Amino acid sequence: MTDADESWSYAPPGTLLGAIERGRGLGYAHALAERGAGAEAVLDCLCRDTRWDWGVDERAGYHACLVRELGLPLAPLLEQLDGPDEDGSERAREVLAELALLGSAPARAALRRYVRDGEWWQEVLAVLVRRWPRPWWDDLGPDAVRRLAGAPPLYWRDEPWRWVWRELLPARERPPRAPHRLRIAPRTDRLLAVLADPGSARDERSGALDALAGRPAVPPGLLALVPELSAPAPVGPGEFALPGVHRAVHRLGPLAVEPARAWAADGPDWLRWLGATVLAEHGGTRDLPLLVAELARQEAAGEWCGPMALADGLARFGPAAGAAVPLLRRLWRRTPHSYERPSYLRALDAIDPGAALLLLVESLWDCEPDARHHAVRRAPGGGRLADRLAELRDSPLESAGLRADAARRLAG
Repeated sequence: MTDADESWSYAPPGTLLGAIERGRGLGYAHALAERGAGAEAVLDCLCRDTRWDWGVDERAGYHACLVRELGLPLAPLLEQLDGPDEDGSERAREVLAELALLGSAPARAALRRYVRDGEWWQEVLAVLVRRWPRPWWDDLGPDAVRRLAGAPPLYWRDEPWRWVWRELLPARERPPRAPHRLRIAPRTDRLLAVLADPGSARDERSGALDALAGRPAVPPGLLALVPELSAPAPVGPGEFALPGVHRAVHRLGPLAVEPARAWAADGPDWLRWLGATVLAEHGGTRDLPLLVAELARQEAAGEWCGPMALADGLARFGPAAGAAVPLLRRLWRRTPHSYERPSYLRALDAIDPGAALLLLVESLWDCEPDARHHAVRRAPGGGRLADRLAELRDSPLESAGLRADAARRLAG
C-alpha cells in the first residue's frame, strides 16, 4: 500500500476512527470519552476487517473489550457468525470467544451452539480449544463426532482431535499422534553445487536452501552464491529471493556483515533488503546512516511490512540511533500493520526514552499483546497506571507472563 492508497482504506491516524482501525490505545481512550461516536466507530470496524495482515495483526481482544466497555449489543456479531460471509463469520467468532472469556454468557452459548449446527463449526471449535478452558468445550465431543459424518474433515491438523478426543473417533479415522518421516540428507557440498548450477530447477535450488538453513552450521561458502539466488517476480518486472535465502544467510550471523554491506549499497531490491536486515541484526555504528536511510525510504513509500526488522536492529544502538526517532514516531502512529508497532515502541524506548513516555502510556491499551507487555514493564508511574495494571493482572485475555509482570509492578 502507498500513501495514496491510505486515504481511502483508513481514516487519518489521529482521528477516533483511524485510531480504532489501527488498534491503538488512543482509539480506545477516545471511544470511552466520546461514547456515542466511539460506539459508531467500533460497530463500523466490527463489520469489516481492519487488519493489515489477518494472519498476525490482533484485533479480537481489543474489539471485545470495547464492546463490553461501551455496552454494545451482540446482535451484529451474532448475525455475522451465522451469516453467509466466511470472513465475517471468522471475525465474529474471534471476538465472541474473547467476550465469553470476559464473562458474556450469550457469547459463550452462541459459539457452543454454532459447533453443534453452524457451517464453519470445525474452525469455531479450533478457536474455542485455543482460547477457552477445557471444561467449556470438552462436552462438545459427541456432537463434533456426529457432525464429522459426511463433512470434509479438518481434525487431522487441529486439537482436540490429536490428543483430547482421539479415542472418540473410529480407529481407522484417528489421526497419527505425530508424523514420522525418514529423510536422507544430501551432503553439504552437493547442496552448494545445486545452488551454484544456473541450470538447476527453482524447486531444487529452494530445497537445497531449506536443507542448508536447517543444518547445525551453514557453510560460509553460501555467501558468494547469494546474489544469484533469485527468481523472476511473479507479477511485473523485477526479482525476489528464493525461499530460504534469508533464513540461511541470517544464520551465518556476523560472517555475513561484509557481503551485506555491498548488497545493501548496490543490489536489486531483494538483495538490498537482505543486506539491510543483516546489518540491522549484526552491523555496527558505521551502518547506521544506511539503516536510517532505508527506514526513511520505506516510511515515505508506505511500505508497512518490514520496517520492524530495521527498528529492532536500531534499538541495539541506543541513543546513537537518534536520527531514527522522528521516523519511528511516525511509523508507530501511522502504520495500519499493528503487528509491527511493538517494535517501533521498543526501539523508541531504547533510543530516546523521553520520546517514548506518552506512547508507553497509550500502549497499555494497544491491541497488540507485545505492545501492552512492554508498556506494563516500562510505562511511567502516576495517572491511571495502577488501575490499568490491576486490570491487566486480572484479565483472562492476557498471557501468564504479562499478568505476572503487572502483578510485580503493582507489588513494587
